Amino acid sequence: MVFLLLVLGMVLLMKGADLFVDGSASVARKLKVPSVIIGLTIVALGTSLPEASVSITAGLMGSNEIAISNIVGSNIFNTLVVVGTSAVITPFLMDQDILNRDLKINILVSILLSIFVLNGMLNRFEGIIFLVGLVLFILNLIRSAKKNRVEDEKVETLSGIKCLIYIVIGVACIIWGGDITVDSAKQIAAMLGMSDTLIGLTVVSIGTSLPELVTSVVAARKGESGLSLGNAIGSNIMNILFILGASSTIHPIAATSQNIIDTFVLIGVSLLIYGIAKKGDTMTRKKGIFMILVYVIYMIYIIVR
Repeated sequence: MVFLLLVLGMVLLMKGADLFVDGSASVARKLKVPSVIIGLTIVALGTSLPEASVSITAGLMGSNEIAISNIVGSNIFNTLVVVGTSAVITPFLMDQDILNRDLKINILVSILLSIFVLNGMLNRFEGIIFLVGLVLFILNLIRSAKKNRVEDEKVETLSGIKCLIYIVIGVACIIWGGDITVDSAKQIAAMLGMSDTLIGLTVVSIGTSLPELVTSVVAARKGESGLSLGNAIGSNIMNILFILGASSTIHPIAATSQNIIDTFVLIGVSLLIYGIAKKGDTMTRKKGIFMILVYVIYMIYIIVR
């Protein structure tokens, strides 16, 4: 029964995020906000809502190991599996903006997270630093988007009442789904003798990363694999700046020695994807397979440690 509840929680998280993004994007279009800015802000934040709900709920419930390990696990999964799978399906050319801007910011925020948790605590002041970084990151994206702006296509929007219904139901599903996911994950960890850190790095992080994986796989099958790198790396940056920033501002998050080790692994993975991206203009199938194999090795390591 508890496994079914975990699946139910994750389904609620994904569906809730989907409804929230649709409703919010329609509101933004009605207010004449350019679609590219909607994509860079509302949609990017929306795909991070499952992780946000789980981490904030976990922090408030005292399950700090799940709060941090969920984000670290999601970022490692996004980098190695989401991008790797997309490259295996359809190799793609590197986007220079992502290479020169987003991949470097991804390394920077990963290093910052590792430094912040070294003392065993992610406190409110450090959370505020992350949130300030989030605002600066979004402003930079908007400035870049306006510089390369193209005419928006005419797209249908939801009616005002539908927008409100989508947003309200979406938020409710996200909150409820996060609560169910954290509670059932803790029960499974206890039943199987697994630590909160392990369950956060595996089941919970993979489950909350499904929106990014599905989006990237669909894009790859349509011949737009290049979108997967921006989707994954953008999500990683949002996860740290937005989710851990908001979570630790609301309630300081204690970090274990395992959490600290995993943040160093995240730095290594961030440097790895940057090195792979710099080596040649194309993300090839061989590179994709290599990245997936690295993730398998990491999974074996966290299970046996």
